[in-house]
Amino acid sequence: MDYIKINPADNVAVALQDLSQGAVVEGVTLSMDIPRGHKIVLRDLKAGENVIKYGFPIGHVTRDAAAGSMVDHTCIKTNLEGLLDYSYQPALVDIPDAPTKRTFKGFRRADGQVGVRNQIWVIPNVGCVNGICQTIVERFKAEIVGKEGSVDAVVAFPHNYGCSQLGADHENTRTVLADMVHHPNAGGVLVVSLGCENNQLDAFRELVGPVDESRVRMFVTQKVDDEIEYGLQQLREIFTVCSKDEREDVPVSELRVGLKCGGSDGLSGITANPLLGVFSDWIVAQGGTTVLTEVPEMFGAETLLMNRCQDAATFDKTVHLINDFKEYFMKQGMPVYENPSPGNKAGGISTLEEKSLGCTQKCGKSIVRGVLKYGERLSVKGLNLLSAPGNDLVASTALASCGCQIVLFTTGRGTPFGSFVPTMKISTNTPLFEKKGHWIDFNAGVLAQGEPMADVSARFIDFVLAAASGAPVNNEKNEWREIAIFKSGVTL
Repeated sequence: MDYIKINPADNVAVALQDLSQGAVVEGVTLSMDIPRGHKIVLRDLKAGENVIKYGFPIGHVTRDAAAGSMVDHTCIKTNLEGLLDYSYQPALVDIPDAPTKRTFKGFRRADGQVGVRNQIWVIPNVGCVNGICQTIVERFKAEIVGKEGSVDAVVAFPHNYGCSQLGADHENTRTVLADMVHHPNAGGVLVVSLGCENNQLDAFRELVGPVDESRVRMFVTQKVDDEIEYGLQQLREIFTVCSKDEREDVPVSELRVGLKCGGSDGLSGITANPLLGVFSDWIVAQGGTTVLTEVPEMFGAETLLMNRCQDAATFDKTVHLINDFKEYFMKQGMPVYENPSPGNKAGGISTLEEKSLGCTQKCGKSIVRGVLKYGERLSVKGLNLLSAPGNDLVASTALASCGCQIVLFTTGRGTPFGSFVPTMKISTNTPLFEKKGHWIDFNAGVLAQGEPMADVSARFIDFVLAAASGAPVNNEKNEWREIAIFKSGVTL
């Protein structure tokens, strides 16, 4: 396939590979070269006329566009503006339970959660002790070489916060760090405090609540003589316990999977994101959970999600989710709808509507069962929506924070990072997979080359379950793991 017209109502097609001037698309001769992922005009468009893709307007042309030419960000403007009034018009597709239930090998925790990794995490309570945490981890990793047992990683997670913050920013930091303490991928956790920070350890302990003290330890560096040796001793005791943990067969209904995209291109909504949509519906049919976030990248497609809400109360929460983020932009004096990044535009995405209509395909057709605030932990199975920005690392951290054991991350441009859970990269196109095989874990670009979705999705399901059972993904192989916490206020 050289191109695709996604919906019969569309007045543009999308190049699936670089096309040369003179090629014929839908009976129209190209008047210029069209790069992969970009839009081809199928009939003459007058200035102000809507561009239709996915069967929906994605903006309007700002000048006449002749059939056979390319329309991109230089000649399309969004139709979106301001806050909107919404009404609940349910369009629910119930995903039936899967007749065959699958399993994976996971770690069953005492609190009933299931981890897909058995790691020891060293978490700074404040950025001032980042260096101490990293030194403790480096020293400890050298001690346990060849003795790891079932512990697959010991990781420090430096960050810049925990002090000089007020209000929501302070609570966001505390909440995300507390969520990490309770995450099932951590068999053990060491929290390291300085002692004089805003995020005081006693108050943080209270927020965290009851823990297994054989696995979770906390200490204040200002109160001990040798903080490195003290931290090492704490890790030795934690390691003795969690290195004996064993994987067991666990139903897929225990999986909680985050859905994320970044560095998207014109193929994202054609290959990788629809693949995640099929996978999301499969997980839901298995009784499991998926979570969609990136609220600013729902703008323009939000009504599709709202009308999939299970009831009016969930609809109201989704309306608040959308409008709250729009108001956040407006309070900052920033444009709400100027979202596509330079990389998005170079890859063929021209407006926020186009980006959002592709982005939201990651959650398939399932009914929306839950809506989460930033930092809130999952309580409802099925498809959930989560409040977080589009920023890749902030959003991926938020997905992990709510309880997702894995994040599936589609990309057309490529990105190497990982969050504090396995962050699997799925390429939208084959050239990216071939060039960055040490970044990309799975190639959805084969869908643009004609491989059937049923075959690709079956391979992808097996691939994800293997990762959930312990097979490392590339960010883990490269030891690229980070956290980023949402911040909107002042720094003292």
